[in-house]
Amino acid sequence: MPFNRPTLTELRQRNQAFIQSELENIGALLRFSNMGIMGDADAGMAYLHYGYLDWIAKQSVPFTATDEALAAWAALSRVYQKPANAAACPAVAFTGTAGAALQSAVVLNRSDGYQYTLDSGITIGADGTAMGTITAILPDAAGDATGGGASGNADAGTNLTLDVSIEGVNSQATAVAAITGGADIESEDAFRSRMLLAYQNTPQGGNDDDYKSWALAVSNVTRAWVVRRLMGAGTVGVYIMCDGNDTANNGFPVGADGISSLDDWGAVKATGDQGRVADYIYPLQPTTALIYVCSPIKTLVNFSISGLSSAGSTTTAAIDTAIDNVFFEYGAPGGTTYLSDILAAIADISGTEGFILTAPTANITMATGGMPVRGTVTYL
Repeated sequence: MPFNRPTLTELRQRNQAFIQSELENIGALLRFSNMGIMGDADAGMAYLHYGYLDWIAKQSVPFTATDEALAAWAALSRVYQKPANAAACPAVAFTGTAGAALQSAVVLNRSDGYQYTLDSGITIGADGTAMGTITAILPDAAGDATGGGASGNADAGTNLTLDVSIEGVNSQATAVAAITGGADIESEDAFRSRMLLAYQNTPQGGNDDDYKSWALAVSNVTRAWVVRRLMGAGTVGVYIMCDGNDTANNGFPVGADGISSLDDWGAVKATGDQGRVADYIYPLQPTTALIYVCSPIKTLVNFSISGLSSAGSTTTAAIDTAIDNVFFEYGAPGGTTYLSDILAAIADISGTEGFILTAPTANITMATGGMPVRGTVTYL
């Protein structure tokens, strides 16, 4: 039976009733009487003690623990909170006078003050241009010590400005490719979910749950799937997604599919997000397996809906969100998303009564590695 923690008002009333019952020939306690004040003070202290005991009870089990207690419970199952991950860009264009040089660690500023550093020195070529790679500075420019890595992501074409003028180099540079990979410190809810998954699934030396747990332990990775013999006998495929950090890429990882750079096998080596996951898994995996870390293949699914031709922007936006949520919840590389789930999600939205989904007309089944993503939604 759960314990009902008394409120402060209940404790004050109990104290007043107790005082009155223990003293003879006493009337009602006045608001500012000595006994009344002492009773209220005692009730306040008791209320704080109840609160402290409540806090202790929450920290005593992994299901409700928070902060350092949560980290301690997770450490018992070798699960650790994922740190912030700095965003990076593989292609930033610089212009200037041929022969002018930029040293590594040169700082560049985005228009909102977020800062990046040049990974290695470059020299302006004969055509007056040069390409370099940059990495975001953590914590972010706002001084957010809790992370802020996702703030470093930006679209291709973002303008960057040199923090200090360099002779022969134009102060403005341009990110030719998207700046991706930035992720904030893992939230407590996500951290707790991974911890409970570890408690519920005892390591088995390389089963599906082991590979999934290893992939999810990498910063920026939010979902993972395991496919046996993806590249033939003796291979294991791990698909990953990095939702919520790179909106321009719909959460798909940025990099090349392949095996760990630590593996001496002659297969294609993974890079970017896939490479980070492959390198993390390599020392943990069974020695006989060859692990390929891959990005799902973005597959657009277009929709046609009749009966809602007059629907407003609020309703259509809600429908878009409902479809996205179904794909997020049930979509999987090479899997099937049931049409009934999409119909139910749209039907739950106010103002969609009487709609008819004219396309697609059957369950959405993906080819190998395919991941469904909402395309266009047409209202007839």
